[in-house]
Amino acid sequence: MIKKFYFLVLVALCGAGLAKAQQKPQYTQYVLNNYLLNPALSGIENYTDMKVGHRSQWTGLDGAPVTSYFTINAPLGSNFLQGDASAMPSYGGQNPLSRLYTQNYQAAEPHHGIGLMVVNDVTGPINQTNINATYAYHLGLSPTLNLAVGVSAGANYNSLNTSKLTFENDIDPVLRGNTYSRWNPDLGVGAWAYSSTWFAGVSAQQLLTQKLYFSDNTADSKTVPHYFVTAGFKVFLTDEITLLPSTLLKIIEPTPVTFDVNMKLAFSDRLWIGGSYRKGDSFGALLGVNINSIFNVSYSYDYTTSALRTVSNGTHEIVLGILLNNKYKLLSPQHGF
Repeated sequence: MIKKFYFLVLVALCGAGLAKAQQKPQYTQYVLNNYLLNPALSGIENYTDMKVGHRSQWTGLDGAPVTSYFTINAPLGSNFLQGDASAMPSYGGQNPLSRLYTQNYQAAEPHHGIGLMVVNDVTGPINQTNINATYAYHLGLSPTLNLAVGVSAGANYNSLNTSKLTFENDIDPVLRGNTYSRWNPDLGVGAWAYSSTWFAGVSAQQLLTQKLYFSDNTADSKTVPHYFVTAGFKVFLTDEITLLPSTLLKIIEPTPVTFDVNMKLAFSDRLWIGGSYRKGDSFGALLGVNINSIFNVSYSYDYTTSALRTVSNGTHEIVLGILLNNKYKLLSPQHGF
């Protein structure tokens, strides 16, 4: 007999019930890296943006989800801001991403962005790895408004580690197939509108239906598309303090629409604190430090409010950011917020 938790995992992730729940990993700090949810953010900043993250969900619960990811994206083209996407203007002068520039904002000239994301999610005996390359095109809709459209394409790998399962009968039907792992193609799209003080985006992930069962003798189970709608705006409370409220809607049929609400308070673009609420799931506290123009680090803790709170010690997530080719020595994102 399968241990109780792993049985629940298999029912939730491999059975017909999979189509009725979120199948992609959750993130508390997506507001720092919306690229995870929307490929249109590829190349949105004036540097190469690299991030490494690790999330341990529902700690204290055996076999609970553990997610690790790596993302990198960069701008391309010779018409980005005041010159090449990764170079200073030949004449020097005002940093085009400074606060003064924000007050006199002009949309960027058309340019391209590319990127790569690798996400690994382990829940009990189920291991999922998603690898996607991304592309985006940015253009100015007006003197103060940009629009980016993007696409992600790659593959998703699902595997079942039967060594983590305990069976009463070694010839259990779950083991009667020849397939314990599977590669599937993956596709996503997105759009992102942004100015100096606000952003709004829509995206869709997992557009290609994928079979997730590990044996041809098991019941059919397929993925469903995940849709995300997000928006936020920056408020200058003082010359050195900014407030960023934002929200995220998740639409995964046939489940009810759910949402996150976030608040980020930044001090001199050096230190920031924040809070989040995920409907029916958790409250979160966030803290980040922009160490210098190359490194930043952030941490979040989620207090579980769902029924799992009786067995969970909460969720921890840590993210390390690396800003490569950061010619203007920026301490924090200016377009991705």
